[in-house]
Amino acid sequence: MSVITLQSVRKDFGIKEILKDASLSLDATDKVGLIGTNGSGKSTLLKMIAGLEPIDSGQILVPAGTRIIYLPQQPDIDSDRTVLEQVFADSGEQMAVVREYEDISHHLATHPDDEQLMSRLSSVMQKMDATGAWELETNAKIILSKLGITDFDVKVGTLSGGYRKRIALAAALLSEPDFLLMDEPTNHLDADSVEWLQSYLNRYRGAILLITHDRYFLDRVTNRVVEIDRGDIYTYSGNYSYYLEKKAMAESAAASSQQKFQGVLRRELEWLKRGPKARSTKQKARIDRIHEMQDTEFKQTQGKVDIATPSRRIGKKVIEVNSISKSYGERTLIKDFTYEFSPEDRVGIIGGNGVGKSTLMDMITGRLQPDTGTVDIGSTIHIGYFDQHSEELLSALNENQRAIEYIKEEGGAYIKIADGTQITASQMLERFLFSGNQQYTPIHKLSGGEKRRLFLLRVLMSAPNVLILDEPTNDLDVQTLAVLEEYLEDFNGCVIVVSHDRYFLDRTVDKVFVFEENGKVVQYPGNYSVYLDYKKAQEAKQQQADKIENKSEKKVVGNNNSPSTAPANKKRRMSNWERKEFSELESKIAQLETEKAAAEATMINVVPGNYSQVQQLYEQVETLKNQIDTATERWLELAEMDS
Repeated sequence: MSVITLQSVRKDFGIKEILKDASLSLDATDKVGLIGTNGSGKSTLLKMIAGLEPIDSGQILVPAGTRIIYLPQQPDIDSDRTVLEQVFADSGEQMAVVREYEDISHHLATHPDDEQLMSRLSSVMQKMDATGAWELETNAKIILSKLGITDFDVKVGTLSGGYRKRIALAAALLSEPDFLLMDEPTNHLDADSVEWLQSYLNRYRGAILLITHDRYFLDRVTNRVVEIDRGDIYTYSGNYSYYLEKKAMAESAAASSQQKFQGVLRRELEWLKRGPKARSTKQKARIDRIHEMQDTEFKQTQGKVDIATPSRRIGKKVIEVNSISKSYGERTLIKDFTYEFSPEDRVGIIGGNGVGKSTLMDMITGRLQPDTGTVDIGSTIHIGYFDQHSEELLSALNENQRAIEYIKEEGGAYIKIADGTQITASQMLERFLFSGNQQYTPIHKLSGGEKRRLFLLRVLMSAPNVLILDEPTNDLDVQTLAVLEEYLEDFNGCVIVVSHDRYFLDRTVDKVFVFEENGKVVQYPGNYSVYLDYKKAQEAKQQQADKIENKSEKKVVGNNNSPSTAPANKKRRMSNWERKEFSELESKIAQLETEKAAAEATMINVVPGNYSQVQQLYEQVETLKNQIDTATERWLELAEMDS
C-alpha cells in the first residue's frame, strides 16, 4: 500500500527547474534515502510532500488518514518551553496530564502526608492510564537520553542549535507517524547518537524518506534510493552501495548508447551530404529520421566538483601546541594538551557535542587564547578554516552579494590554479557546479548546501597549507564529499578534521584525537574504524577483568586462625544456598512486579476522597519498587558469578 504518490509533478523557481515531470510512489514500509547535488531540490521535495511548498503542476496523492511528520534542518522551536513541553507540544491532553503528574509527585516527595495531593494524584493517574500518557512519558525520556539530553526541565531557549535539532528529532520519533520526512537528521549528532538512531529507524514500522550525507547511515537504514538529477527522478531498489554500483553501470551504458548514436548519425549525415533525392517513400522517411536524430538530446553525465585550487609550499614547522588548557567557570574543556603537527599529518578530532572540539580549533588558529600554554605557528603556514557555521556567516554578512562577487573578493577576476593554468572566477565557479545563472544569484537565494560549497571554494582558493575542516560534511552532498576526500588524499599540507561522520573520517585521517573525561585529549593511531575496534577490544578486556575480580574469592580464615587469600583470578563457584537463592529470585521478581501492578491498578480505582487508602497504596508501591530494585541487583550479581 502506498503512503504517497507523485504524478507528473513539476516545480520551477525560474533560475532553476527543480522537477520536470516527476512521478514517484512510496510504500508503507519503504525506508528511502533521497540524494542529489546541493541545490538539486531535495529539501524542496520534502516540503512539497509535507504540504509546505506548492507544486506548479501535477498531483501529490496521500491516502486519507495518513499522518505525515516533517523534520526540517532548522526546526521551529518555542524557546520558552522546557524540553519535555517541546517534545509533547503536539500531544495535547497527554502533555498536560504528564506535567500535572510530575508536579504532584515533586510536591509529594516533601509533603508525603498531604491528603489533598494524594487525592489529586489518584485522579491524575486515572487520566494517565486512560490517555496512555504513562508510556508516552517513558518513551520520551528514553529517546531524549539516547540523543544526549538528560535535563528535561531546562528551557529550550538556553540550548544550542544542535540540541534544539535533537529535541525536534525526539518529538518526531515520539509521534510515530505513518510517514516520516527527515532532512539531515544526523547533523549535530555524535557517533553514539547516530548509532542509536540508526538502530531505532531499522525497527521503525512506518515509511521514511530522509536526506543525509552520512553514507554509512544510508547503507544501513535505507532499502531504496531516490536521486534527483537535473529535474528528473530516478529510483534504485537497494541501499547506497547498491545505488553506486547501478549508477555507474547506468552512466556507462548511457555513454555507450550515446557513442553508438553519434556514430549512426555521422554516417547518416554523410549520406545526406551526397544530396539524395527524396523521390521514394523510403528515402524521404530516411531524411526525416536524420532530422529527428539531430534534434535528439542526451543528458550528460552529472557534473562533478573539480577541486584544482591554488597551492603553496609548507615548511617543516607547522603548529606546535604546548600544554594548553581552557576552562569556563568550573568546567574544564581542555587540560594540558600538547602536540606538534607535521606537514603530513591527517588528524581526526572526535568527541561528544560541547566537549570542546571547536574550542581547540579556535585556539590552534589563534581565534581564542588558551588559559595556559602556548600555540606557535610556523612562518610559512597559511591556515584555511572551513567553519561549521559558514552558512550563517554567509547569510548574515553577504546576504545580497552575488556568488561571483564573493569569489572575486578572494581570488580576483583571474585565478592561477595548482597546475599553473590561469582561469576566470566564472570558470572556477563552474568547476564547483555553479551554472552561469547561479553565479549571479544573491547568496541568500542559494540552498544551504550550495552556500557551504561556495564557502569551501573560497577557503580552498586562499591556497592554505594547513586545512582545518570543522564538521565539513554538514549539508554537503555525497558527491561533493567524495571529491573532497580524493582532494585531501593529494593535498600538500596538514589536514585537521573535526567530524562525527564515520565514513569521511575513515577516508581522510590516519590518527584520531579523542576528547575523554575532564578535558583530557588522547591520541590513537589509525582511522575512525581502527579506533572503534581498539575501544571494543579494550571494553571486552575490561569486562573480562571485572568478571575475574567479581569471581575472585574473598579472604577466608584458616585452621590456624590466620587469614589466607585465594588467587585473584580464580573463579569462585556458587555455594548451594546461593544457587538456591538464584533459582528463586527470578520468580520472586516476577511476583513483586505483579503485586506492584495490582497496587497501582487499585490506586487508580480508589473512591475519590478516600485519602487514607490512597496514602497506604502509594507507600506500598514505593516499597515494592525498592524491593524489586534490590532483588534485581542481587540476581545480576549471582548471574555474573554463574556465567
